[in-house]
Amino acid sequence: MMQHSKHDVSLSEVHGTVDTTRHSSFWKKALSFLGPAYLVSVGYMDPGNWATDLQGGSKFGYSLLWVLLMSNLMALLLQSLSARLGIVRGRDLAQANRETYPPAINFILYVLAEIAIAATDLAEVLGMAIGIHLLTGLPMLAGVTITVADTFLLLWLQKLGMRKMELFIVGLISIISISFLVEILLAKPALAEVVTGLVPSLPGDEALYIAIGIIGATVMPHNLYLHSALVQTRKIADNEEGKRKAIRMNIFDSAIALNLAFFVNASILVLAATVFHKAGQTGVARIEDAHKLLDNLLGTRLAPALFAIALIAAGQSSTVTGTLAGQIVMEGYLRLRINPWLRRLLTRLVAIVPAILVIYYFGDQEVDGMLILSQVILSVQLGFAVIPLIHFVSDKNKMGTFAINNLTKVAAWVIAAILVYLNLRMVIGEAIDYIATDPETWKQALVVGGLSGLVILLLLVTFFPLFQRRKKPVDIAIHKDLRPLSDLRVEAYNRIAVALEFSQHDSRLIAHALSQGKQGTTFILIHVIESVTAKMYGKESGDLESRQDAAQLDHYVDQLKERGYQAIARLGYQMRKEEIVRITLEEKADLLVMGAHGHTGIADILYGETINKVRHELRIPVLVINLQDQQDASSSGA
Repeated sequence: MMQHSKHDVSLSEVHGTVDTTRHSSFWKKALSFLGPAYLVSVGYMDPGNWATDLQGGSKFGYSLLWVLLMSNLMALLLQSLSARLGIVRGRDLAQANRETYPPAINFILYVLAEIAIAATDLAEVLGMAIGIHLLTGLPMLAGVTITVADTFLLLWLQKLGMRKMELFIVGLISIISISFLVEILLAKPALAEVVTGLVPSLPGDEALYIAIGIIGATVMPHNLYLHSALVQTRKIADNEEGKRKAIRMNIFDSAIALNLAFFVNASILVLAATVFHKAGQTGVARIEDAHKLLDNLLGTRLAPALFAIALIAAGQSSTVTGTLAGQIVMEGYLRLRINPWLRRLLTRLVAIVPAILVIYYFGDQEVDGMLILSQVILSVQLGFAVIPLIHFVSDKNKMGTFAINNLTKVAAWVIAAILVYLNLRMVIGEAIDYIATDPETWKQALVVGGLSGLVILLLLVTFFPLFQRRKKPVDIAIHKDLRPLSDLRVEAYNRIAVALEFSQHDSRLIAHALSQGKQGTTFILIHVIESVTAKMYGKESGDLESRQDAAQLDHYVDQLKERGYQAIARLGYQMRKEEIVRITLEEKADLLVMGAHGHTGIADILYGETINKVRHELRIPVLVINLQDQQDASSSGA
């Protein structure tokens, strides 16, 4: 059985954090598996879907409903394959690609995955901005700027744990679902007419373009990366039976979540067909227009308000999953892990900058055009995620008895062929139209070259795993494991500095410092006076606090000397961080001992964050003692 280290797992900070093995009850065990597919499903109902669904419903009535159903069935199969890869091999799609393809192909696949994530985030930014504008009347440009504020939402959710993050997403999905349920009840569509939309038909090339946009909005490439990683947040029995049970439970999870997504998408299309198409409003392609017309045609203000609220909820929920997908592809392809807030900020800026530029120069009327374009971009990327996934779950050497059967394999390749054919037909058609209208040769050559490059890459991704197997294993871990321990000698510390705060914790800090010393070690007791007078006059200040602090520090030194230790007192003034660093350097200490209270968020702003600033300035070991548990114990006993 293949064992994985903590460094080569996907989403290592939440890997295996939800234990499915401790429940004896079937229903509790089943509930412990539910969750990953809900995070994935929000990508199937993000604001990008709204534009394509509204356009399809208003222009062609119910006739494209079958496209939604087909794409939902495609999504269910592909997401189940993605979950299977993560459960059986303990690899996400990016890591599996890195192990299989050569570096050049992997780098291009990484760039394409990042483009797909940026396109997803663009749809979320625009959708939330539209929702805020419709609900509050704020200008679109201001709404786009406000979306920067949710950049750090994921960081807060991750701190709460995986289950709470999933509950947050389920809450947002519930808001969206209830909103559209009410909308449908208000619109009162004729069910007999709705059913006719399940019969396949494509009334013209424009319908094909919108149909491809719907598929791109429904089956999203970043979701395949995401699902293969999220299933690994479940701790399962590491045996064949445990993996089979996990696969079954995740198919069940996916079926529920993706059917909810289908309900939302179908509701939008049916709403557009019932309210707009039947009223002759076939040109409704903008979400803003749909919002206005709902009020007029349904005669109630509740409908447009629910529409805007659902739009904001859809954008917010998709923000979380887009960030996680970005983290997965960067770590999987590049073996690069950066600070989550920086990763989130980069992803959001890549989406915000083009949105702001387009709105500023071309106006709000181009927003929905950008939404449609973002979904078509996603659709073009699909083949580069779907084809490798099918190869991996078909590989009997690595999947063993969990490799997919022939029937599933045929269905998966048929789906891949349909997606690739539709995409190539659309892209080639667009390229021919562009070449025909633009006479400049260099632009024509650029278009032909880009298109040829995409086709060549698609062929390489398709056939490379069939004819070339990597013989040499490739590192996928962020950090290499199994390093030998070499020199384990550490010289005893001669001069130990201790930063004191004159509280009940001082004894604990000094005790830890004493434990690190030896015979003859000198202990430098440091305290920084931060009174108003000390901040103004420094060591020249003679206020009461300065005199009392000096006496207290000398008293500590005397007590240590009485116990046979060598100790000196050093007072600092004004800036805590700068003074601790200065005194530590002046005294040539080779270890600094400090206390931590566990402050986060607002508390850091109120009380200051000293530890991180100090340790970045010093080149010696810094021993941080957690004082929070002692403080909490003393508080609870009071």
